[in-house]
Amino acid sequence: MSLARSLVDVRPLRTSPVFRRLLIGRTVSVLGGFMTMVTVMYQVWDMTGSTAWTGAVGLAQALPLVVFGLFAGAWVDRADRRRVFLAATVGQAVCSLLLAVQGFSGHVPVMVVLLLVAVQSGFGALGAPAAGVFVPRLLPKEQVAAGLALQQVTGQSMMLLGPALAGLLLGWFGIGVCYLLDALSFGLAFYGARGLPALPPQGEPSRAGVHGVLDGLRFLAGHRVVRGALVTDLAATVLSFPVSLFPLVNAERFGDDPRTLGLFLSALAVGGVAATGLSGALTRLARPGPVMLCASATWGAALVLFGLVRSPWLGLALLTVAGAADATAVVARSTIVQTRTPDALLGRVTAAEQIVGQAGPSLGNVRGGVLAGWTSGTTALISGGLLCVLAVAAVATSTPELRDRATGVPDGP
Repeated sequence: MSLARSLVDVRPLRTSPVFRRLLIGRTVSVLGGFMTMVTVMYQVWDMTGSTAWTGAVGLAQALPLVVFGLFAGAWVDRADRRRVFLAATVGQAVCSLLLAVQGFSGHVPVMVVLLLVAVQSGFGALGAPAAGVFVPRLLPKEQVAAGLALQQVTGQSMMLLGPALAGLLLGWFGIGVCYLLDALSFGLAFYGARGLPALPPQGEPSRAGVHGVLDGLRFLAGHRVVRGALVTDLAATVLSFPVSLFPLVNAERFGDDPRTLGLFLSALAVGGVAATGLSGALTRLARPGPVMLCASATWGAALVLFGLVRSPWLGLALLTVAGAADATAVVARSTIVQTRTPDALLGRVTAAEQIVGQAGPSLGNVRGGVLAGWTSGTTALISGGLLCVLAVAAVATSTPELRDRATGVPDGP
């Protein structure tokens, strides 16, 4: 196979100028989001000196998404998704501007900062389901996986760049400038989405309120392929997400060197960038189910091996493999969700996917921390990886449709 076919498939950039503008705006906005994430953590720590308060930042970011996500998805499935996304983008930009104002002025209670973070996350919970319909509506079905891979590789790249850039800007200019740059980044996201056509639901619009949410949940319960994709992701993250274990494993196996600890997360991101940058062959394969199952099992196996080795360089290499597997699984899972879900339900299903993506790692960190407290970091890491591999095998065995079917098979339960 030629190198050109192995590199990320860029056909969506050539065939859809609207998608190209949307991707540019999204990339800049993601960069601003990672900068704000670091800035908020820095500010809250500077204000309180408390890990409990810095932990509350994660709660402020996750709670609105989990609580309002499905209702936001039901609303999105009743409206023009373009308008909803633009309104959510404006709301997020206003929150960043208010964060910048308090950052320049100082002397605000920490609860005000957390409230602004929570409100911004609430707007994000509304915008994410709307954005979930863009790729399948803008691109031919055979290019959906390639479009999602482009989003993933740019997002992973910004995850590498954003925190480092935030650190430099915090040292040079302070927190207000970082928040202000994030607010400006939403301007490019708004510009990218401004050129979208109207995107009302195709098919019967969602029923209002709880009824619409229940319709979405019934679809998830009855559609074996989509359900299997989300269960696989949830099992992999809840059972084996390793980040909370990194400090303890570093102390147990790698001499508690802070330089090694700092490289653990970077290794995951490097693996993700590399995998999506070389995703062309897999996205052209048009069989996201087997790809996702293999990638999820590889994630678990790499973490098991990471828990067994004592060489820091070999450990970092295994984390790079794990990061590559995770990014590949995310692209495959999103491809399944966006090609197998009817458009009229896509906002609600995308909201559920976002909740899984947010709640799974958080629960996985809790699981790992509790088990490590009873046993050891190494035991928690290895057992989690083994359970992940077993869970993926169980899903593959019980859901042959996920294991065998290609993307192009018509939707159905």
